[in-house]
Amino acid sequence: MKKTVRLLASALATLPLLFGTVAVAGEKLRVGASPVPHAEILEFVKPIVAKEGVELDIRVFTDYIQPNAQLVSKQLDANYYQYRPFLNDYNRERGTNLVSIVPVHIEPFVAYSQKITDVSQLKPGATVAIPNDPVNSGRGLLLLQRLGLLKLKGKAVLDTPEDPLPGLKDILENPKRLKIVELESAILPRSLQQVDLAALNGNYVLEAKLPLEKSLYIEKGQDGKNVWAEYLVTRPENRNDKAIRILSEALNSQATRDFIEKRYKGAVYSAF
Repeated sequence: MKKTVRLLASALATLPLLFGTVAVAGEKLRVGASPVPHAEILEFVKPIVAKEGVELDIRVFTDYIQPNAQLVSKQLDANYYQYRPFLNDYNRERGTNLVSIVPVHIEPFVAYSQKITDVSQLKPGATVAIPNDPVNSGRGLLLLQRLGLLKLKGKAVLDTPEDPLPGLKDILENPKRLKIVELESAILPRSLQQVDLAALNGNYVLEAKLPLEKSLYIEKGQDGKNVWAEYLVTRPENRNDKAIRILSEALNSQATRDFIEKRYKGAVYSAF
């Protein structure tokens, strides 16, 4: 009987040699993202991180609130859709402490119109739309100032992601008496026929398939400080997790840089 047990144990021990070791199930990482280009970039790195044992569960959002809200509530493990001024504002307003991990890309912020071909054609009393969240609203106002349409209190350019952004109350001069309306970023591209000019986030320009070259002005955000770079973000307790590290390395790889350059042809820039 003992001999039989020994023989059985010996046979079982040889199974890994005959059939290979049993694969360990990969760790699933739930990542929230905007559709374009964030989710597309995540889809590109998905097979790369899978080789390292990380299964990416990419969840696409069309708004700017739920990806952070679901990260805080632990429905997501990370998200990738925002720059640090937006993250800082979210943490400050809600008492959260989400953290940025690595910058990935930079999108343009543009002045767009389907009614005029030059900013000089903007008539007095014209309607101009900007995003309605505090950060992108501020960036929109800075864009209008750069175009010479407004004069604002405070800095014309952010030196750090912590610098305050202007609001409507900070308009000092509005010589053309522009009517400035705030709309949700996601619907701005669909509102171009109802306004004379709009300040648009680059990702929504791409998602709406608007010709970027027809923008009246393109602010590329290439300030050398990564103020406007889009970051991978997670909760503080997860910042050193192996899966987060593997995803970070994939997002900051030469392969991803090449993909961004080839796929977006200058409409999106790598930030690393």
